Amino acid sequence: MQTETSVMTDTEVLMAGFGGQGTLLAGKVLAQASMEFGREVSWLPSYGPEMRGGTANVIVCIASTPIGSPLIESPRGLIVMNLPSMEKFAPKVRPGGVIVVNQSLIDRDPHRDDCTVVKVPSRELAQQAGSVRAANFVMLGAYVGATDVVPAEAVEQAIAEEFAGDKARFIASSVAAFRAGMEVGRRALR
Repeated sequence: MQTETSVMTDTEVLMAGFGGQGTLLAGKVLAQASMEFGREVSWLPSYGPEMRGGTANVIVCIASTPIGSPLIESPRGLIVMNLPSMEKFAPKVRPGGVIVVNQSLIDRDPHRDDCTVVKVPSRELAQQAGSVRAANFVMLGAYVGATDVVPAEAVEQAIAEEFAGDKARFIASSVAAFRAGMEVGRRALR
């Protein structure tokens, strides 16, 4: 499945937002895609006691060798779905890292000139893809597009596996949302 153009580097990404925004699911899909691709992976979720609206974040570590600890103080990547998450985690991203910002809900800049910042109108792109609930996959796509952390085909396959069976109706819009985000991420590097 690996292509000659794909760049697989060891990395870690923190995805953060409100509960119900799909950050944990997006992290699970990225972890699954990376694992299926033969990488070592850890997926460490953290969330508040609220059903929806509380905090939710996940750290996904992807490596070519066994991972010593899933706890990361300064990740190389950050996907933020809301302003409180950006304010809390953007200062912790390593210099040279990638910060993907949900422009649909965040009207501020993370003020990180030492990082690549990708602003994504996730809600609008998800709606165009067929499901406003797929904003998490738009954001994941933007991160993958900006980093080449895993081949797009691997993520699309993980999305299809996640929604197999009685949730199959979500596959097309989720993949379309992921692809829309990929384009934004790729454009950010030009």
